[in-house]
Amino acid sequence: MRAALVGVDFGHGDFTASVEELMLLSRSAGADPITTITAKRSSPDSAYFVGSGKADEIADAVVNDGLEIVIFNHALSPAQQRNLEKRLNIRVLDRTSLILDIFAQRAKSHEGKLQVELAQLQHLATRLIRGWTHLERQKGGIGLRGPGETQLETDRRLIGDRVKALRARLEKLHKQRETQRRARGRSHTFSVSLVGYTNAGKSTLFNAVTKAGVYVADQLFATLDTTSRRVYLGQDVGNVVISDTVGFVRELPHQLVAAFRATLEETIHADLLLHVVDAASPVRMEQIEQVNLVLKEIGADHIPQILVWNKIDAAGLEPAVERDEDGKLHRVFISAQKGIGLDLLRAAIVESAKDAPGSAHLYQQPDDEPAQHPGEDEAPDDAQGDASSDQACEADPTDSNPTNIHAGTR
Repeated sequence: MRAALVGVDFGHGDFTASVEELMLLSRSAGADPITTITAKRSSPDSAYFVGSGKADEIADAVVNDGLEIVIFNHALSPAQQRNLEKRLNIRVLDRTSLILDIFAQRAKSHEGKLQVELAQLQHLATRLIRGWTHLERQKGGIGLRGPGETQLETDRRLIGDRVKALRARLEKLHKQRETQRRARGRSHTFSVSLVGYTNAGKSTLFNAVTKAGVYVADQLFATLDTTSRRVYLGQDVGNVVISDTVGFVRELPHQLVAAFRATLEETIHADLLLHVVDAASPVRMEQIEQVNLVLKEIGADHIPQILVWNKIDAAGLEPAVERDEDGKLHRVFISAQKGIGLDLLRAAIVESAKDAPGSAHLYQQPDDEPAQHPGEDEAPDDAQGDASSDQACEADPTDSNPTNIHAGTR
């Protein structure tokens, strides 16, 4: 589908990186970006978001380039989206709708599909009138008179009923997940969740550590459904549960955060977060901040966190472990794809498990339990999902004095 990408620079953050991310998102959704139209404004236009002059420029591009869709790198109000579609005579998507569409394509599990549908319906409820003015009229004619309910009101009621049913089904799945968590708690199993910006290499790292073989691709939101595996890390700690979660992105739609709250609780109830960072990304510090914001929103900002700087082969860095001024683990530098530094990461997990509160008596390997080899996974404890802490001032490993930093863990 031939698409035009539209981005408005309001003077906040790295605008170029944001537009590049929009291009990756659009390709992940199956669109073919033909042209990119940018503008600078101090504030959005109330009618068209970009102003009438820029709207005419977009309309010309639609005709000249034979475009089929226009994608905005921002959240549009229902009125702005409706006005743009009338002016351009073409479908218009905002950033929220684009991410929801990608999630709908990626959801494979039953729970994942329910969560995406819930988010889509909540988003659609505010936009029913778009392009359908006849829905405001009451039904008429013989046999159709009655409650005086317009078609729009009927559709809103039906959406509300469906949302209520979806929430009830998700609540049932939430209780099942809570039962699984209590079972792990009774067995004193240390729980680790991989979190991070999308396409940072979480699933590649998950496969490297657990040999799980989950889907990996160089695209945004390649993994949506959360997967958990048990891994044996030696006699000191025995088995730990490692979970791969959905990646985060800047301006993650609130509907998705709310809909996926049940599965994001895998992160909330983890004993340790491994925050995977793309060390080769020029905007890695901003991505760390965005992930931390979402973790704070879901209430996971209190969980101990280790930064895992992945893709060091592309960044020209060496495998290493970095500690804060109190001697606590802070960063581990690895390459999941090349297998570089994974022994350092395993050692960091073991150290964190042994230092966890109340862990002195927990990790005793039963005499009659056969030992597993590191990386051998047991029966899957699958969950669905798509996930920071309030980090102190973060230091870049290229800084001249990287050891003078404060830990972002507790």
